Amino acid sequence: MLASMAEETTDLSGMSFEDALRALEEVVRRLESGEVPLDESITLYERGEVLRKHCQARLDAAQARIEKIVAGPDGRPSGTQPFDQGN
Repeated sequence: MLASMAEETTDLSGMSFEDALRALEEVVRRLESGEVPLDESITLYERGEVLRKHCQARLDAAQARIEKIVAGPDGRPSGTQPFDQGN
């Protein structure tokens, strides 16, 4: 099982946010159960970290698509506005 987990960890690019979140929840559930041997716990923790980063990247990408940064007259960011609004 550890080998298949390591293989899954390496390629998350095609995994949807929802699938990655479910996988992360499963990792957390197994770690919290306290019934996983130490070596497997370490592998699970590493996979959880990769899944967390993947989820965060997907959320960040979605946020960037939803909002755009609005620059003030001095060129500094002054806020955000919905991405599909003009200006």
